[in-house]
Amino acid sequence: MAKLISILDNDFYKFTMQYAVVKLFPKAKARYQFINRGKHEFPEGFAAKLTESIQALSKLKLTKEEKIFFAESCPYMDPTYFDFLQGYRYDPEEVKIEQTGCELSVKIEGYWYRTILWEVPIMSLICEIYYEMTGLQRVADEEVMHIVESKMDKYDKLDITIADFGTRRRHSFDVHDLVIKTLINHPSKTFIGTSNLFLAMKYNTKQIGTHAHEWFMFHAAKYGYKMANLLGLENWADVYLGDLGIALSDTYTTEAFFKQFNKKLTKLFDGVRHDSGDAIEFAQKTINHYLSLGINPLSKSIIFSDGLDYDKVEKISNYCKGKIGYSFGIGTDFTNDVGLPRMNIVLKMTEALPENGEWTPVIKLSDEPMKHTGDSKEIEMAKRYLHIDD
Repeated sequence: MAKLISILDNDFYKFTMQYAVVKLFPKAKARYQFINRGKHEFPEGFAAKLTESIQALSKLKLTKEEKIFFAESCPYMDPTYFDFLQGYRYDPEEVKIEQTGCELSVKIEGYWYRTILWEVPIMSLICEIYYEMTGLQRVADEEVMHIVESKMDKYDKLDITIADFGTRRRHSFDVHDLVIKTLINHPSKTFIGTSNLFLAMKYNTKQIGTHAHEWFMFHAAKYGYKMANLLGLENWADVYLGDLGIALSDTYTTEAFFKQFNKKLTKLFDGVRHDSGDAIEFAQKTINHYLSLGINPLSKSIIFSDGLDYDKVEKISNYCKGKIGYSFGIGTDFTNDVGLPRMNIVLKMTEALPENGEWTPVIKLSDEPMKHTGDSKEIEMAKRYLHIDD
């Protein structure tokens, strides 16, 4: 049975957001839903297997060793949070799973500070169980290691830094673990860390991450679309005081983001993360934004993280070199390059209930229109409100 062996086997930004939610929005609630972008057909009995694995998550708890590691590596987080996390348990009652034929439905509902941790583990379990149940055989461990080493040999020549962002759609925990082990042992300084907190602890490497789209999606539900980016960043800065300073830019398109990324925030945040749309266009828009405010782009960074492979990384690196700082977060091209089709799935917040508010649909307006998520009528209304043309 596919399972997680640690409560820290999750993306770091889930914990950083949870900490901020506990501090600022402890009474807020959220709903999430699975989206099968790749139209994958799930075998009979899949829902039962997934339910069994999710039930097992309720037994996970933060160990003493994990608590010490987490607290020592994140001094900007209060000790009370680590005590809270030590008492946190996944509640499977928050997750509803159904299967009709080959179609899978997964819905999550509960207090946001609790449900925020579900997305990444459920997605990784869906992937692992899918490969198990369909009987698709991956390449051997030696070949996985060879593939990673070959990629790193090429990346080393670009004189760049890269991190692993591949937890959500990895082939399996075993493959992910093997990939990080190989990256750690590779003789260069190109690899700088992983988004997976458990593997960062296991291999004594840096945990990478700040916040995700849902942070801004909730702010839109609470404050409206025109204030979502501004107040999302202001609240983040109030919690972290300049630490974890990479801002996600494309929840409501980059154009809308830069309109609210004012001089104070632009100076405070270390850089931005690119997650959709044309990377070169984004890089130039970002450079222009810094220059327009009298800020040297080389003092800031862009973290590129949108479906990267070597060719994309090389192209982006060649363009950005000497113009702006840059680094790369590589996902499934590391953790699911095992000779099998990769899964194209997401699990997104669909509604939010701010304190003293009401259930409100939430959406994402990606720089890539095909990656818009949420209710179609809400999407059209938001585009009109923000003056966005696809």
